Amino acid sequence: MGILASITVLLVCQLIGETIAKVWALPIPGPVIGMVLLFTGLVIRRGLPADLEKSAGFLLSHLSLLFIPAGTGVVVHAKLIAQEWLPISTALLAGTAITIAVTGLTMTVLLRRRSKRA
Repeated sequence: MGILASITVLLVCQLIGETIAKVWALPIPGPVIGMVLLFTGLVIRRGLPADLEKSAGFLLSHLSLLFIPAGTGVVVHAKLIAQEWLPISTALLAGTAITIAVTGLTMTVLLRRRSKRA
């Protein structure tokens, strides 16, 4: 699989995810569904092709550029954000706390499993 083919695989997974989200009017973003499909395909394949890893690594190394549209959206909707600052702040803080807790619990479980095997 070449680099172009691996990028095509990523985009096709996103396209299928978008289509599924639109057709069934799901509240889940299409790219998230596409990532689940890609993950499922990689689990079935039992591995990550080298070209796909290389393409994904390149995209991840330039991830900060992908936040420019989000930053622009914040500026465009500054008045709405100012009006709804409390629910937004609550969601950000709660989401961060939950993420930290789940990450800590997951790490604890994985370390216990690892020590039992050793």
